[in-house]
Amino acid sequence: VQLQASGGGVVQAGGSLRLSCAASGLAFSAYAMGWFRQAPGKQREYVASISWGGHSTYYADSVEGRFSISRDNAKNTMYLQMNSLKPEDTAVYYCAADSTLNRLWDRAPRSWGQGTQVTVSS
Repeated sequence: VQLQASGGGVVQAGGSLRLSCAASGLAFSAYAMGWFRQAPGKQREYVASISWGGHSTYYADSVEGRFSISRDNAKNTMYLQMNSLKPEDTAVYYCAADSTLNRLWDRAPRSWGQGTQVTVSS
């Protein structure tokens, strides 16, 4: 399984970014997908997750209403649209996959991608 995250960068507070996660080596439409982030000196935290078909989405309280997770199963790609970004959103963002949503919610997915850095300046 390979998960390739991209789309990070530097943005001012209040701005937007769209992250992508391209997946290969798995039956993408059979996997739940999620985003996590890790800020310097902090533990990795759950951000959002999406069900196999994309009909169900879930968010951490800290990003609810500002971030939107989606997926395109025809392209084997997941997205994270991040709006109204805050300096506290600064972190390395990781995508992850698992056959069950529970493992994503438990922060224990079996497949991780490399991270992409998001920096929000004040």
